[in-house]
Amino acid sequence: MAAWIEITRAKDASESRTAAVWVKDLRDPNGSAKRIAEPSGSASGLAWSRDDRLAFLAAEDSSSEQVQLYVSDKPGSGKAKKITSIQGYLDDPRWSPDGRRIALLWIEGATRTPGPTEATKADTGVVASKIDEQRLAIVNLASKEVRAITPADMYVYEFDWSPDSRELAYLSAPGEGDDNWYVAELFAVDADSGMVRHILKPPIQVANVRWSPDGKAIAYIGGIMSDEGSTGGDIYAIPASGGEPRDLTPGRKSSPNWFRWLPSSQQLLFTEGVAGDTAISTLDLASLSTERLWKGEESIAFSGDQNVSAVVRNSWSHPPEVWAGRIGDWREITHSNESFRPEWGEVKSVKWKSDNFDVQGWLVFPQPYDASKHYPMIVEVHGGPAAEVRPSWPRPGLPLELLSSQGYFLFMPNPRGSYGQGEEFTGANVKDFGYGDLRDVLAGVDTVVKSYPVDNDRVGISGWSYGGYMTMWAVTQTHRFRAAFAGAGIANWQSYYGENSIDQWMIPYFGASVYDDPAVYAKSSPITFIKNVRTPTLIVVGERDGECPPPQSYEFWHALKTLGVKTEFVLYPGEGHGFHKPEDSRDVFERLTKWFQENMPAQSKP
Repeated sequence: MAAWIEITRAKDASESRTAAVWVKDLRDPNGSAKRIAEPSGSASGLAWSRDDRLAFLAAEDSSSEQVQLYVSDKPGSGKAKKITSIQGYLDDPRWSPDGRRIALLWIEGATRTPGPTEATKADTGVVASKIDEQRLAIVNLASKEVRAITPADMYVYEFDWSPDSRELAYLSAPGEGDDNWYVAELFAVDADSGMVRHILKPPIQVANVRWSPDGKAIAYIGGIMSDEGSTGGDIYAIPASGGEPRDLTPGRKSSPNWFRWLPSSQQLLFTEGVAGDTAISTLDLASLSTERLWKGEESIAFSGDQNVSAVVRNSWSHPPEVWAGRIGDWREITHSNESFRPEWGEVKSVKWKSDNFDVQGWLVFPQPYDASKHYPMIVEVHGGPAAEVRPSWPRPGLPLELLSSQGYFLFMPNPRGSYGQGEEFTGANVKDFGYGDLRDVLAGVDTVVKSYPVDNDRVGISGWSYGGYMTMWAVTQTHRFRAAFAGAGIANWQSYYGENSIDQWMIPYFGASVYDDPAVYAKSSPITFIKNVRTPTLIVVGERDGECPPPQSYEFWHALKTLGVKTEFVLYPGEGHGFHKPEDSRDVFERLTKWFQENMPAQSKP
């Protein structure tokens, strides 16, 4: 049986988003999918029990934001039953192995959706941090009782059951949840008594905590990660009782981003980013040898094992659909997006050398395309920096791939600091923001210009978040770019340290706080070199952005305006780091398109 959630997104402010839960029996290839929950405002957290019951979170109707826990005892036969009636934020339900309980994350009486990319609350009066602690709660399915079991002063980020259903391993830190994921430690809690024991204080960020089937070990992904939820690193294992972690993938030239234990407890199945592609591999713990089962130019969300798996597959040319079967031998079981066609041109992988590194990126061709003509190009630097551009159907928000239909090449590099080339590559921008990664970007631009019909005099740069920073940085370091778009950027690392809501992420990258080593922050700050700028620059940011607060954009815009550089600054009311209003996202895209057309026209050049 496979289960999935289909979301119908709002087209404008007058419509609401709906979500529905569907299941399909994989033993009947000709059978139809069945909806087991009526369309509601939101649905998430699909979780199968060992005896094939399905749990998920959903709102009661499309007008409600409050989700509850539902369980379908026989998915595909009848509707799911509502289990909880509690208030607050719920996330990530997981069955106990014995099937008697479901654990989930719960912020009782939450006043906002948690997460650093969400809009922050407005500060007025005496400013004091009100912390909505996310706790680990257990739902007893027989009594429907909900009980929080982790300490009230600790924020829990993720968890996993022990195979005997007696304990749960979890990542947690005291204080504000948005910030302190970067210093979270590994604990275990007794599911009955609530007794907590400490397992590990990791030296770096940790994600994807998983208890082994034999109960002897806990594995996780550890590495330098700049955003919670953007996972990459090496896979580690530690005795469940505590001790010294063991790196299971040392020196690997890829970035594992998800894994699960196989039943023997001697092997892991994992997905990884590999120089812009996605791969699925197995890892033998005794020999540390790996076997690649599949690799492709696409993005996947994976569930299952080698024999039976379900994936959401999407690429530059194919929108997301659910596929199922043996790894690499999947068959498509949904056709929800089959009417969509790409509105952009062909996409090619580009590889080049920069310093001692192999670097990769993606080049989107203009649509339509005439090889006898030369076209302008826009460089889009991704956020993070610990992230990776992989082949995927553009998501709602700011799909710059659509610039292809406006007559541009679009170049999306994965410079050092990105995932996909191993931990040495991901950590290569530590204490070096803007220097080596800009060299990588510029070397990639030169490679593209030499190999494809790009007009060397009409190259622009754009980016959001760290990409917005790199845009601000690039125009202070070079006059290579004719026009620039900086979304939610960072102009001054020194002032940013005291303004943002996630300052803990900076210390692993800069080596110290700004109060202990202000010079390392200054040397990578665009504002330090602001008088070099000549490039027309469009600047935008959300009014409630806690990750890259508006003062950073104000500071850059004010300097450009003072120095007589062509600029425009747009502040979007109520928006956070990630925009939620479709009309605001459309406005950003229209503005940046107009900006590049004005300052770097897209008329093709013979």
